[in-house]
Amino acid sequence: MPDVLDASPYDALLLLSFGGPEGPDDVVPFLENVTRGRGIPKERLKEVGQHYFLFGGVSPINDQNRALLVALRKDFAEHGLDLPVYWGNRNWAPYLTDTLREMVRDGRRRILVLATSAYASYSGCRQYRENLADSLAALEAEGLELPRIDKLRHYFNHPGFVEPMVDGVVRSLAELPEEVRDGAHIAFCTHSIPNSAADTSGPVEEHGDGGAYVRQHLDVAQVIADAVRERTGVDHPWQLVYQSRSGAPHIPWLEPDICDHLEERRAAGVPAVVMAPIGFVSDHMEVLYDLDTEATAKAEELGLPVRRSATVGADPRFAAAVRDLVLERSAAERGREVAPCALGALGASHNLCPVGCCPARAPRPAAAGADSPYA
Repeated sequence: MPDVLDASPYDALLLLSFGGPEGPDDVVPFLENVTRGRGIPKERLKEVGQHYFLFGGVSPINDQNRALLVALRKDFAEHGLDLPVYWGNRNWAPYLTDTLREMVRDGRRRILVLATSAYASYSGCRQYRENLADSLAALEAEGLELPRIDKLRHYFNHPGFVEPMVDGVVRSLAELPEEVRDGAHIAFCTHSIPNSAADTSGPVEEHGDGGAYVRQHLDVAQVIADAVRERTGVDHPWQLVYQSRSGAPHIPWLEPDICDHLEERRAAGVPAVVMAPIGFVSDHMEVLYDLDTEATAKAEELGLPVRRSATVGADPRFAAAVRDLVLERSAAERGREVAPCALGALGASHNLCPVGCCPARAPRPAAAGADSPYA
């Protein structure tokens, strides 16, 4: 096998995701997992879960992860990359600890992790690393030999993640009525997080107003907007907006909210908007409900034509990007010089999360970083 397809020293890839309910009876237990430790009453969780019940109690995220697994395994096999791919979730079956136990019993000793979150933030990176540490502690208590785990770098600006989103925005613009198409604005959407979490996202030197989280999204949005202009010949105005806010109303979260943004755009005379969910890997519940249901209903109320572009999902280019990231990290671990692939102005992200990166409010052990107790 050519050295370029050598994944050593790694012997497995773990797809690590959020998880979601797969039936009505799963919704409240799933939300209990998500909110564990916050003391939220079950009746309140039933209210929160209403948007899941609108879709039969089924989140699409697990099926989307199954599709991504198929795409990854197909891409690896077609390119001669002999690396088994496993799947574990933070909040629903297959649970992370169960998957890691299976991997250990299969003899896996050096594991790479692909998290289904492309950007730096506590909830999108460090919390997954804390989950990994929790699972390793559980396996250690069982007397199992612990594997070494590394996490793939943030891939928000990898061409295989960006290019499918460019295609999605171009398609969505083409679907708008011709008379409003050229005047359409683009709303690049991502998950809102508390301002304090945004400000401390990324390495310490990147902390500040919005931190790495906002900076990375703005960089990708600019790359996509530039590519759309080159493809269509039209320079569409754009803005980064937020969705899926939760938590206490007195705590500041990133704004503007997508629905507020649509109202403002309509009042300003904008003829149409394309909502581009660049903060999400797949069309999971927060895309289907917050954009396709809630924001689309707001647009209809306003008489504002909108389209929502596709997420990356299981696009073959994304699967190829994961292969590229695996080979890049593997080569670096073997001591080879690596030229990482990245678009935009920020360059490739770090391979190893440094101390102080995306800190938690209450310090907890986190694996796969410079401060890992499981190095």
